[in-house]
Amino acid sequence: MIDKNSPIPIYHQLEEYIKSQIESGALKVDEAIPSEREYAERYQISRMTVRQAINNLVNEGYLYRQKGRGTFVNKQKVEQKLQGLTSFTEDMLERGMKPSSKLLSFQIIPADIQVASRLKLKENTPVYEIQRVRLADDVPMALETTYLPANLVKGLTEEIINQSLYKYIEDTLLLTISEAAQQIEAASAKEIEVKHLEIEKGSPVLLILRTSYLQDGTPFEFVKSAYRADRYKFVHTMKRTST
Repeated sequence: MIDKNSPIPIYHQLEEYIKSQIESGALKVDEAIPSEREYAERYQISRMTVRQAINNLVNEGYLYRQKGRGTFVNKQKVEQKLQGLTSFTEDMLERGMKPSSKLLSFQIIPADIQVASRLKLKENTPVYEIQRVRLADDVPMALETTYLPANLVKGLTEEIINQSLYKYIEDTLLLTISEAAQQIEAASAKEIEVKHLEIEKGSPVLLILRTSYLQDGTPFEFVKSAYRADRYKFVHTMKRTST
């Protein structure tokens, strides 16, 4: 498994081997991995090399440590492809996970400059503000704040937003959702995100700003989200275009 003559660094070889064991199911979720000493003796490599590999896997979210107990296999990240516009509920159901939400606030407020600009409204126009924690299999995944024009997305109730908002918009309001513009950046968790996502202070999060549009180009939704970087990842397939 470890080829000391390979140009690939030994710590990286060990990382890939442990990843393959996790992905194949040979190492199961919450199962302890061998100790640094065991890996070092098994493959005749230094404990410092083993420690570097394990530290990298902890940072990537494949493993987690418990003080005094050891290092364990983490639940794998939920993968969201960047092609296609789907709701959180649709994403989780597609992956065989149970989606749910914890509603933190639901109110109508006057749109501030940022929200008004994103939704192409005049400042102070009434908008719904919905703040909630999004969960998958009862694990907090994201802290999300959604803004919707009150005069466009009418009749919202707590019952509706606790189900699928997109389904309500399309099936009840008969509006056709078309596309979205989204930006993603990495950041350290703020205090509110630490609290609601049940993560440690300074943990990495993925900050996402998304504006979604109807078929006629009208923006109907602006969402600010903070996703747990240890539980969520985004993938995108790119094709080379001829020049």
